[in-house]
Amino acid sequence: MQIVSADEIGDLEKSHQVGGELEVIIRQRVIDEKSHQVGDQLEMPEIFGQIPWKHHVHIISKCKSLDEALFYINQVAEEGWSRSRLENQVAANHFGSQGAAITNFEHTLPAPQSQLAKEILKDPYNFGFLAMKEEYEEKDMEDALVDNVTQFLLELGKGFSYVGHQMELQMPGGQTFFPDLLFYHIPQHRYVVIELKVVKYIPEFAGKLNFYVTAVDELLRGEDDNPTVGLIICKSTDKTVVEWSLRDINKPLGVSSYQLEEVVERTVKELEMKKGKCS
Repeated sequence: MQIVSADEIGDLEKSHQVGGELEVIIRQRVIDEKSHQVGDQLEMPEIFGQIPWKHHVHIISKCKSLDEALFYINQVAEEGWSRSRLENQVAANHFGSQGAAITNFEHTLPAPQSQLAKEILKDPYNFGFLAMKEEYEEKDMEDALVDNVTQFLLELGKGFSYVGHQMELQMPGGQTFFPDLLFYHIPQHRYVVIELKVVKYIPEFAGKLNFYVTAVDELLRGEDDNPTVGLIICKSTDKTVVEWSLRDINKPLGVSSYQLEEVVERTVKELEMKKGKCS
């Protein structure tokens, strides 16, 4: 059930009183649902005035719960999302994907850290900003993400800083290894190693990433840094296979999927349209 009815949206569109009627409607839903936690979050009415009117209309017409609406309101206020970005994030269920990655954090990180670390990962990741050919390899995707690193950082979420890709990790004996992508999460003071896979997840992926996380901990992690976490982003996953493969891994790892098919279809259609105009 949507949090605001079509009639209420129509009335709001006529009045254009964002700071007043919108807040009254949402507060009334808080009372109706007896959600004291959400009510506490609404004791800052100034946040409503920070968001453009059309953003409000889209949020209250598309969101199915108060928690979801408040999530997007806070995201727009904190990160300055444009309306098109808001629409894309709502359509991709950004709210539902947060913290949805399969992880072993409960067994590999201390209790206060495990939930926080889980919250910075999601599933799926929306790579709708990429224009990939129909047949692509891991290197193609890696290069495309690096070329669009600003959009990739936005998709990863607030707090991520790009460190590099194919960074050389040299062992004491001289052997070198090159993880796909390395990021640093500033609020949590931890490195995040990302491995990309353009195929369905298989257990062998976890062993390789486990080694990379150990190497980053040994070679790059500082005294004030929290344990490094690893993330495998695959074309698809099987929940049971992922959970079993992570069960006895001793480093904190997560596994997610990505969405790209719509982009491929759009790219093909755009090319067809261009050919039609030229003919």
